Amino acid sequence: MSDHHLSDKSFAGLNLPEPLLRGVHEAGFEYCTPIQAEALPLALAGQDVAGQAQTGTGKTAAFLLAAFNHLLAHPAEGRLPTQPRAIMLAPTRELAVQIHRDAEVLGKHTGFRLGLVFGGTGYDSQRKMLEEGVDVLIGTPGRLIDYFKQHVFDLNAVQVMVLDEADRMFDLGFIKDIRFLLRRMPPPARRLSMLFSATLSYRVTELAYEHMNNPQFVSIEPDKRTADKVTQVLYHTALEEKLPLLVHLLRQKDPTRSLVFTNTKDMAEHIAATLKANGLDAAVLSGDVPQNLRLRILLDFTEGRLPVLVATDVAARGLHIPDVSHVFNYDLPQNAEDYVHRIGRTARAGASGDAVSFACERFVFGLPEIEAYIGHKIPTAPVLPEMQPSIERVARPPRHDRGDRRPGGDRGRGGRPERGRGQERGREREARRPERERPREPEVRRQEAAPRTEQPVETPAPPAKPVPSAKRLVRPALRRPGGEKPVIG
Repeated sequence: MSDHHLSDKSFAGLNLPEPLLRGVHEAGFEYCTPIQAEALPLALAGQDVAGQAQTGTGKTAAFLLAAFNHLLAHPAEGRLPTQPRAIMLAPTRELAVQIHRDAEVLGKHTGFRLGLVFGGTGYDSQRKMLEEGVDVLIGTPGRLIDYFKQHVFDLNAVQVMVLDEADRMFDLGFIKDIRFLLRRMPPPARRLSMLFSATLSYRVTELAYEHMNNPQFVSIEPDKRTADKVTQVLYHTALEEKLPLLVHLLRQKDPTRSLVFTNTKDMAEHIAATLKANGLDAAVLSGDVPQNLRLRILLDFTEGRLPVLVATDVAARGLHIPDVSHVFNYDLPQNAEDYVHRIGRTARAGASGDAVSFACERFVFGLPEIEAYIGHKIPTAPVLPEMQPSIERVARPPRHDRGDRRPGGDRGRGGRPERGRGQERGREREARRPERERPREPEVRRQEAAPRTEQPVETPAPPAKPVPSAKRLVRPALRRPGGEKPVIG
């Protein structure tokens, strides 16, 4: 790991309490990153901070150290066990788990009880943990609000509030949940509030001014979207050429830890199955994967037992996975910011890495927006014939089995399967119902039709045409050439 990304300010010069200094040294930290050097002195002095920096520059350690320092300097009096002193909100389960893991290392000697709450698993165990009491509560908004509305805990004694990846909260639709929680905490003047993100949009800035006490904004190289040591390359390729190209590059580069990003869940599953069929061990990380399995896959990938991880954008934000050598954008993202977050999974903490992108006829339309956002053209490379090896292909499921999945993993409108399958299942259920339970047809339908007899039918005289009123304007019936009906109006 390179040290060129560090500043000249050491953690020893920040006057941190001795328990925190021990945790910092055991974590192997000696000098601050630029965002830590700028934000920590402000937060340690009790000022609210809204920080922006490139992904992978140490924002998590910055707000954890500031939060622990504030809790040590301001002991709680008359607090109930079910009243957390600090609450830290993250947009995804994986990021919440990562924050909790870092908090265990840095706060090892502080004596604080840490709590982790997220959806998908452990409902009763998490509830019991909250009932027993925690000092620092880390979690995702949905599960936290669930327990809060059940009065398992309350927010009346919160001394520190941290909002991580705030822009992602907006993207995932969590902003109403965030405001719900913030409005039930003590006023901004009575707590330390910190907001960190890789990008600070206008709506995030508005949120900071509304729920923070005169926040100090810290931006580290805001005009520099990507890290210096990320080597970017772009291949213009057809849809059918992407899988052979990916297999060739993985075999040629022999990466120890690679991330492959796609825009849809079903494509991620198809890529992983194809890589396995061609001798490359891979797993899928998406919103459909059960939480316990997601955590186990991430652990295997982090510890080097899994060389290739195929993921949707659920893994693009905030996750710190060390030593990711390559990031492959199998599908170009439809949001320029997502491109920055994806390739930010490599070249973290001063290391170097490669970001390889495929621009096919389906997703190339997002390329101009991406290049305008990062401020430069992505270097291109040709797709040579030898880069299209013969591979073992895996058939994709039929469309009606996969559902009408949109980019991001949705299964059609409202996440429902295609309508045709529902009608077919309804007919199958109807066929299995007992005869006596089926609705009886009207008696009229069972009667045999009486024989028809030819009888003369008198044709009624046509009704007299109404005489238009003198005041009514009657427009002549105009016909177009060829006899078409007239167009009125």
